[in-house]
Amino acid sequence: MQKKCRKVAVFACSGIGKSLGTVAREIGYELTERVRPHDTLLTCLALLVINDPETQKLITENPVIVIDGCSLDCARKSLEANGAPLVKAYQSIDFFKKHKDLKPEGVAELNDAGKKLAALAADELAGVVDELLRGGDDGQANESRNHILQR
Repeated sequence: MQKKCRKVAVFACSGIGKSLGTVAREIGYELTERVRPHDTLLTCLALLVINDPETQKLITENPVIVIDGCSLDCARKSLEANGAPLVKAYQSIDFFKKHKDLKPEGVAELNDAGKKLAALAADELAGVVDELLRGGDDGQANESRNHILQR
């Protein structure tokens, strides 16, 4: 029997200088601050780079949602390299492809379309958070670019 997780850790791309990286970060903020504030915890990839013990514990004892800004998947690869056992990975471009009318622009500050795109993506990821907290996978995240890594 799988124990119920207390939080879902959320890591977002830090793709500085790219609109889709900014969208990824905004999705992380929306998911952890508005959509599921009591069930999620947003943390940064830099803590993995410096081998922060609390972050290591967080990713090995809890499920993780990672949101990358591009196909390089830097955030996902960082989590894999640090031994995260359960990662549901997304790319912000995939949410944009579903909502092509919401073209994100801006780097330091997203335009209204980019903010709305991030909000819609966070709303969609709410179901993934719920399923992870129940200890299962409802298949909702099995889209073409999603990587589900279970070790």
